[in-house]
This record gives sequence, structure tokens and C-alpha cells, in this order.
Amino acid sequence: MELETFGWDVDGDGIAHAVFDVPGRSMNTLTAKAVADIIAISKEVASNDAIKGLVISSGKPSGFCAGADLGEMNQSAGAGKSSADMSEAELKKAQFDRGFSLNKTLRELETCGKPVAVALNGLALGGGLEVALACHYRVAANDNPKLQFGLPEAKIGLLPGAGGTQRLPRLIGVQAALPLILQGESFNAEKALAMGVVQELAPSSETVDKAKAWVKANPKAQAPWDEKGFKVPGGVVHRSPGAGQVATMSNAMLMAKTYGNYPAQKNILSCIYEGIQVPIDAGLRIETRYFINTQQRPEAKAMIRSLFLSMQELSKGGNRPAGHPKTEFKKIAVVGAGLMGAGIAYVQAKAGIPTVLVDVSKENAEKGKDYSRRLVEKAVSRGKSTQEKGDALLDLITTTDNYDDVKGADLVIEAVFENVELKAKITKMAEAVLDKDAVFGSNTSTLPITGLAEASERPENFIGIHFFSPVERMGLVEIISGEKTSEATLAKAVDYVLAIRKTPIAVNDSRGFYTSRCFGTYTREGMEMLAEGIKPAIIENVGRQSGMPMGPLEVSDSVGLDTALKVTRATAEAAGIDLQTDDRTQFLAWLVEDQERVGRKAGKGFYDYNEKGKPERLWPNLNTQLEVKVDECPPDLKKELTNRFLIRQAVEVARCFEEGVITDARDADIGSILAWGFAPYTGGCCSYIDLMWGIKEFVAEADKLADKYGDRFRPGDLLRDMASKGEGFYDRFPPAGKAEKAAA
Repeated sequence: MELETFGWDVDGDGIAHAVFDVPGRSMNTLTAKAVADIIAISKEVASNDAIKGLVISSGKPSGFCAGADLGEMNQSAGAGKSSADMSEAELKKAQFDRGFSLNKTLRELETCGKPVAVALNGLALGGGLEVALACHYRVAANDNPKLQFGLPEAKIGLLPGAGGTQRLPRLIGVQAALPLILQGESFNAEKALAMGVVQELAPSSETVDKAKAWVKANPKAQAPWDEKGFKVPGGVVHRSPGAGQVATMSNAMLMAKTYGNYPAQKNILSCIYEGIQVPIDAGLRIETRYFINTQQRPEAKAMIRSLFLSMQELSKGGNRPAGHPKTEFKKIAVVGAGLMGAGIAYVQAKAGIPTVLVDVSKENAEKGKDYSRRLVEKAVSRGKSTQEKGDALLDLITTTDNYDDVKGADLVIEAVFENVELKAKITKMAEAVLDKDAVFGSNTSTLPITGLAEASERPENFIGIHFFSPVERMGLVEIISGEKTSEATLAKAVDYVLAIRKTPIAVNDSRGFYTSRCFGTYTREGMEMLAEGIKPAIIENVGRQSGMPMGPLEVSDSVGLDTALKVTRATAEAAGIDLQTDDRTQFLAWLVEDQERVGRKAGKGFYDYNEKGKPERLWPNLNTQLEVKVDECPPDLKKELTNRFLIRQAVEVARCFEEGVITDARDADIGSILAWGFAPYTGGCCSYIDLMWGIKEFVAEADKLADKYGDRFRPGDLLRDMASKGEGFYDRFPPAGKAEKAAA
């Protein structure tokens, strides 16, 4: 038997040992070759009378298996394509046979008449856990703090397709299994033992021996569901009032949370509900049908590509210019100890980087450091850190009002108010003490970097580094290159973002850059609807149901209506627009300046807020200025409003490509999801156009909206050219390094 991804031996007692060890990878995944090897191992164990049992383990210290190889799976995800040589029935059969192959193999292994055990030394996720669940006995390491178990497929638009939806509920009950599968929750070894997912814990060095001992002692092992009289813990749905109630409540809660936008979760519920009521062999076939149905949805293609593959690539510096040495940061200065500067100082210190926090006074700088002190206290009180680690983190932050303390910094992050003169003053003060190779980064959300760099003696070392609030929780950083920013500076900025364990996207200069510019279209479209007389509650509910994390009016409150008014006026002034005749701006001015409703921070804006800052209700007097003309939302209107919200954002993203503001489809998709919460089920704005619509259909629909509501929806030349050639964004703007694209 020749195996490519497993080691193999049989000891003197006839116990076979298969060691999972995919060559050239730090972590095992279920590649096509690995699945072929599992099929071969299963056949060998079943057919060879000299083999009395099997133990499976991992040859990698990182763990057992991280699940399916999503790079391979992404090739077949998305809308299924028919073949000229196959009828629809033949195509469906071929898809089923391919999808059922691992399920069939694991079931044959489970029923081979010989005991099978698995030794789990580290993480076992997705398909890795499903392989383990098909074994009769599971031993997990109790000395690996990084050990994780889970079925996370739902997080990337899939459902477990190798028995997970059938074995886990049969093992621990429907009620316990549902949240683990629907939400993709992971759990540690102790919880796995308590739930019955594993049967024994042991030190890593002993797990294989423990598994072998169990195999020798249990020659006639069976899975619980193959034993006579087996009953699902807690009962099956159609026979147990308790289990039926769980299914009903889960369905209601799922719809309330996802609004039906995530096919995977809906199919998981159906798969478990139907499969648990029949014998497991029928349940596994049901699972495969739902798996194929889910995998062939465009949402699966989009989520796998963006939320796993692109996220992984960018989190490893996939958009970093090539040919520049990696920067190790020995000291970084943050100027401005307000909310943003304080948060930046904290994440730097948490990453182990010595940080100088500068403000106009030592007292102000210390107040900024208090932010880190509070976060440390919270982490220690919740058991997520120790006092010793917390003290070490705080010791890395030095507070000062003296720019001499900035000397020797590899990077300065300026995080003061959005004021050009103030930022220019700080640029000059910092550069006076910096080494010639040091980088100056401005944390601005809207001011063009090229203009800010005019205050710099070395604009090639000047770059925008845009954080999102709250800094410690938001995983994205937008890096903005000005006209004179060098590639070396961009490379250093990417290195910095990776060093503080966040995901960078790289964009070029414009007012609002990429994220603020595109994000603003969502809130402005909400204002347009409000001005049209659409009832505020309809606007908010449709916004959330479209997949956005908040309604546009609540988002405006969170940003600050005074800030929105200030940005609107500044943008209009720069463009030479007279706002006195703009009803929307006048309404916003009335709300902010006459009614003093500036948003969440004041406890009142479009919403009234409670003492905890939670929205209690839409302000009843909103419509004293704007008459409600639409107070019902039939399905056709809901569909149109949804399209307005999402298409408006996507058209602006396309304009950013057309203007060269962004040049990589991965940056655009990940930025749209992480920065402003663009409907994650779509995979981001580019994938929304490419996969949810198709480029030609998107252009046609955008044109319809433009004819009805205005040229803000009108597709530009880029989209029309792509539509004429049948190109998507990943065709026109492929995931290549910035340097490679520049050369092309």
C-alpha cells in the first residue's frame, strides 16, 4: 500500500498505526491525496485479517488536522456548471458520488468490525474532527493549551460534509450540538471530555499508547449509534417535545440573527432535523445532499475566497511590495494620547513593541496610558492575562511631552484631530528628531495623504496608517500611499500592521481614501431614503436585513452626526458645491445645531439612547421636518431598498478601482467587510458584483436604479468594459503583489 500523506506500520500485536503527515506543510489538511490515502487505509484495515485494529495520529506538533483544503475546495465551490457530455441527472449523481466519497469511507471504517482509535495531540477542526468522530475512541492531549476542537464550516458558508452534522448530535444531543455547528464554536480538551466528544485525556507523549491500549482491550468495538437500542441523547426532534422545541426556537433565532442571508446555517438546521430522525446511513446521505447544495451556492464561493483564503493571504503580507527587507520595530512613537492614540499605544505594547506616547503634557499622556491600564485590569480580572503580563505590557509604554523622547523611533504614528495645520506642526516636530530612514504615518480617516505630506521634508517616507475604532477590537488597518510615498515605506507599513497582529489593506490617495469614502455611501443612502419620506423604521430594518451590522441611521449616530455634518461641509467646500440648497444637509444641520442631537456619544441622535449607550427607540420627532410618505414595506420595495443599499456601495468601490484608489480585489473585499461591515455573506463588494449578480446583470440593475434615483448609481466605464468582456474583479485585478502589478 503506497501512501503519500500518511506514515504506516503494523506492530507485533496486529495494531496498525497511520500517522497523518502531509509533506511540506506545517498543518495537516484533507487534500484530495489525503482523502485517497484514507480510502486506501480503510480498505486495508477492513480486508487484511492480520490487522486487529487501527490507531490514527498526527506526525505534526501543530495538531491532528485543520479540516478540508479550502484552496482545493474553492475551485469547485460556487454555481455548479453542467457538462455538454452529461445530463442534469448524471451531473447530480457525479456531484453526489464525489461529495459522498469521504463520508462513505469513514462509515466503512466505522463499521469494519475492528476497533479504531485516534490520538489527538493538537487542534482537530472541521473535517479533522469529523475523521475523529468516525473513530470508536478518542484520546486528547491535556498538556497542549492550543488544542482546539470544532466544526467551523458555517463561518465560511459551508456545512460539515463528512458526518459532523450526524455524529455530533448523536454523540452529545441535538441541543448541545446545534450551537457548535451553527456558530462554528470551538472548544478545548476539558470541555470535549465533559461533553463526551473525547473519552480520555492524557499527556501528548502518551496519547498514542493510550489509544493502542484501548484498541487491544476492545476488539469488538462499535459506534454508539450502531448498538442495539441506541437513543439520541435528549431525544430526536419528532418524538421528543424538548428536542422539537429546540429545533423550533433555533430556527426562529437563526432567522432573527441572519435574516435568511446565510444558506449554510439554514441547511445545517434542515440537515440535522431530517438526518437525526433516520438511521445514520440515511442521515449521512442527507448530509451529503445538503453539503453539495450549500457548496454550489455563490455565498460559499464568496465566503471561502474572502473570509478564509484572502484573509489568510493578507494577514501574511500578501499585498506587501517585494524586494524590501523586513523591518523589526525596536521603538515606535504615537503622537496624540486621545482615544485613537491610546488604543494604538495599547496594541503596540501588547505586541511587545516599546512605545512612546506623546501629548502636549505629561498629564495628558498619562491619561492616554490609563486606557491601557483599564484594558489590562479587565483582562486580568477575566483570567485572560496575568498581573505579571499586564505589568510588562504597561512598562513598554513611556509617556512624555518631550519630542526628544521620540529619537530613535523606527516609526511615528500621528493620531491627533483632523486638522491640517495641527498635523503639519507635528510632522515637522517629529521629523526634526527622527533618523532619515524612519517612517511617519498619519492616522487620518479622510484628509488626503499627498496634501499632508507637503509638511514633510521627506514625503517618500510619509504614509497614511488609518486605524478603526476601537483600535484593540478592530482587525483592519488601511494603509494609504501618497503620490510620493516609496515602495520601501509601504513595505515597512505593512510590516508594522502585521507586527501588531492586524490585517493590512493597501490603497492609494484620495479624499476619504477607500474605506471612509465607500462606507459613507451607506449612511448617505439612508439619508436619501429618509428625505424621500420612507419611514425611518423601514430604512433601519431593511439595512440590517440586507446584511449590514446596523441600520444606516444608527451607524450615523455611532460615527457622530456632528462629524458627518463637518465632513459633508468640508467635502462640499473642496468640490465647490453650495449646500444651502441641499435638503439633506439642511436637515442634518437642523438635527445637530438646532436640536443638539449629535449621536450616540450625547445619548441622542436619530435614536434615543439609554445610560449604557444602547439604542432604545428612533426619535419620534424625526418626521417633524420630513414627512412620512411610505410606512409599509411589501416584498418588492424591500428588494429594491436592499439593492439600493448594497449596489450603491459596490458602485463606489468600482469607482475606486477606476480612479486607481485601490488595485487589488482582495484588499477591496476584505476592506469592505472588516472596515464597514459590508454584508459578509457576499464575500465583500467585488464578490457581490462578481458572484451574487454577475457583472452584466449588475450593470443592468445599477442602470435601472440610476434612471430612477440618480447618477450616484450609474456604472462607470470600467464596469461597462468588464461587462462587455465578461470579466470579474478577480480577473481584472488579480491577487498579485503591488510590485508585480506595477511592472506589468
